[in-house]
Amino acid sequence: MDNKHNLFFLSFSFFNKEFKPGNRLIDLFSDCFSFHFQSSNTKKHIQKLNEIVLRASSNPSSTIIMSDASIKNHVATLILHIHYYNKPVIKTMHRVINVTTTEAELFAINCGINQAVANSDINHLVIITNSLHTTKRIFNSLVHLYQIHSAVISQELREFFSKDSCNYIEFWDCPSKQKWPLHYSVDKDTKRIVLTPSFPCKSSWDFCKKIECDSILLQWRMLFQASDSKGRNFLDLLDDDLNPIKLLSIKEGP
Repeated sequence: MDNKHNLFFLSFSFFNKEFKPGNRLIDLFSDCFSFHFQSSNTKKHIQKLNEIVLRASSNPSSTIIMSDASIKNHVATLILHIHYYNKPVIKTMHRVINVTTTEAELFAINCGINQAVANSDINHLVIITNSLHTTKRIFNSLVHLYQIHSAVISQELREFFSKDSCNYIEFWDCPSKQKWPLHYSVDKDTKRIVLTPSFPCKSSWDFCKKIECDSILLQWRMLFQASDSKGRNFLDLLDDDLNPIKLLSIKEGP
């Protein structure tokens, strides 16, 4: 497994246009998407899932995306089943190491959307996932740990909605414990694949945090020292020994 893609990235993008008030998806395309959480009546919710799949699968302009992710031994397995009208199911699998479950799920959803919207004949997407709460982060303009991922998906959806005013996307909740056949098939695939990294010591979270976070902090310090934006009257912060205070990273607690 290639470790060169196993990196830490900056989490926030304060000035990203996707999150500017008045320019957000929720501001411009609030009628183009909807969320459907599982209600207390499980049987009724499963019935609705069956109905939406039946309608979408008989419509040549609709696509159904089943997504799921599982993490074992630091390796995340992401699997998509994409259903097109009158075509065989397209099955896609991705593997990545040192990511959180939320990052893996957002990545899986992004891959599904990216693949579906590439087809210009599609104007209706149905995404069925067991992590609908994670999906809502895409439309959350507040600063959070997964803002970079949300910005990428937001841009994909912006382009999709802008192509046609009829373009629409539905997000449906389907907890794994319900074992609804179409999503259960994806869930089984993610759990039955168990991979062990060739170099476990180099794929550990702490190893990457040490190498990549040190690099990011060094870059920040260099950029700040060379920046004119700190102003002429900015005072260096010193410790008790009169040494400049440096940025540090610490390991989060439980």
